[in-house]
Amino acid sequence: MMMSKGAALRAATGVLGGLMLVGVGSAAFADYPDPTSGSDVDVNVDIAAVENGALSLTVDSSATSLAETGSTAEFRQFTGTLPNVTVTDTRTDVPEGVFWYVTGQASSFVGAAGQPGITADHLGWSPALVDPANGDDVVEGPAVDTSLDPTGPNNVGLVGEELLALNLTDSQSAATTGQWTANADLVLKTPVDVAPGAYTSTLTLSLFEDAL
Repeated sequence: MMMSKGAALRAATGVLGGLMLVGVGSAAFADYPDPTSGSDVDVNVDIAAVENGALSLTVDSSATSLAETGSTAEFRQFTGTLPNVTVTDTRTDVPEGVFWYVTGQASSFVGAAGQPGITADHLGWSPALVDPANGDDVVEGPAVDTSLDPTGPNNVGLVGEELLALNLTDSQSAATTGQWTANADLVLKTPVDVAPGAYTSTLTLSLFEDAL
């Protein structure tokens, strides 16, 4: 499936949670309220119908960690798992030939103690559908290798690679409503002489829509 990365961004990465504390002021009450007096308050709300639904992306967690495993004499290796990424489409009217896809792009790993950074081409992934039974509707993107892996078309690291995509067969196909979840095995490979210490990278997940 051919894609144009110049698509309009419909929803972008990252799920940020917030907590708002609302203060409640004290009020003075009579010592002995009269049970026969009082007032009622009617609470009204008018909820409009959602005419065409929405296309949205959510991520189960805003952080994950990598641990060293599988290192060799040629490189050090650190692995982990991307939190579940879910795309929900509740739209009832989508033009034919319009599809969505999710990409992942990593920033360089920044050293907490000022040690030299590790560029994003050292981070790769292997996406997978959480429920393979949904594979008729969507497909996971290909595995992306790191720059320390053998030369190939996908040893570029996470510089903007597909995680999940709607599986349209031709320009007459239309998107279907539903919910699909994927995650990915993450792998970071570094030279054996990488500076020790803590590092942090931001992996941006973005939901795009385009047409065939």
